[in-house]
Amino acid sequence: MASALSMENQRARAEIVYGPEACHNQTMEFFQELGFPKGVLPLKDLVECGRVRETGFVWMKQKTPYEHLFESTNTRVSYSSEITAYVEKNKMRKMTGVKSKQMFMWVPITEMSIEDPAKKKIYFKTPMGIGRSFPITAFMTEEEKEKFLLESNAITREN
Repeated sequence: MASALSMENQRARAEIVYGPEACHNQTMEFFQELGFPKGVLPLKDLVECGRVRETGFVWMKQKTPYEHLFESTNTRVSYSSEITAYVEKNKMRKMTGVKSKQMFMWVPITEMSIEDPAKKKIYFKTPMGIGRSFPITAFMTEEEKEKFLLESNAITREN
């Protein structure tokens, strides 16, 4: 009961958008604002997205659960019909609705962060505190990868 009241309090102060296009635009905007690559949560058929700026609470609802294979990391991830998290620059914590298949088990992902942006790694953590990091490029869109390569080549030429 307390969590339902808390969710209602959060919703009362939230910026909420509806529909696939508006939700996609909002999620891409806040991923960029937070420093995450746009492909880190490749959700499908979003119907509602909300954000409470004061607390950092966000949620994304999609029509149905969805599984995605990140080919570059060979990792299968399951997204439930509602994903929630508390966000801040370079971090999403207290996440719900995201699981990663490790060996033959589905393991909840409760946090993702970019600890040191210079290292270009993204770190995913489970409720047990165990985690794993991957190159940030594994979650970038093609457009982001092209921009990243151009910037990396420019830095290399300067040095």
